[in-house]
Amino acid sequence: MKRHALSTRIWHWANFACLVILFMSGLNISNAHPWLYWGERGFHPSEAWLAVTRFPGWATIPGYYSLAGAREWHLAVAWPFALLLAFLWLAILINGHFRRDLMTRRREWRGSAIAADIRAHLRFDFDRGDAKFNFLQKLSYGVVLGILLPGMVLTGMGISPGLEPIMRPLSDLVGGRQSMRSLHFILAWGLFGFLVLHVALVLVSNPVKQMRAMITGGRDAA
Repeated sequence: MKRHALSTRIWHWANFACLVILFMSGLNISNAHPWLYWGERGFHPSEAWLAVTRFPGWATIPGYYSLAGAREWHLAVAWPFALLLAFLWLAILINGHFRRDLMTRRREWRGSAIAADIRAHLRFDFDRGDAKFNFLQKLSYGVVLGILLPGMVLTGMGISPGLEPIMRPLSDLVGGRQSMRSLHFILAWGLFGFLVLHVALVLVSNPVKQMRAMITGGRDAA
């Protein structure tokens, strides 16, 4: 049996490409007004809860400051990104991947089980027994698939000029448009943090095998 279904692998790499473009074009957009606010409005740096650093050209798309160009890249990739997420959720619910491999069980939430999982990670012991993922992996994937990625889509829609009126109830729920913008920024960096951790764990746990499995599908242990 393939360890990673074709639908999961397609989404994994397509989503990675989308995230890179969205993140780097988002940094260029951030350079246009590098201050974040809570509430409905915010214009002056003195009102900001956070002053964001300006990002260099090598970290942005395009590689020079262009708010219009960055927005074109951002909006062009935002819809494929959202549709890919819907595709993944549909696929993992239909093929049973979510119920079988990603959904945590009550026994896994016991403090002793969580502590044992953390100790195993600290020892770089990633043996999962018969399971495809251990508890911390399930938890992190759940946060990414259930909170960070959908949150990026919803907050992005909330600050998109064309969709802002439709998203007004959600925007009001979090305190206003500037709150949505701040949450979009926080979620983006949350995904960046997950990506760094994800890559680091791949590098310390047989990276060649992991990469090959995510390209060819690999196979579960007999």
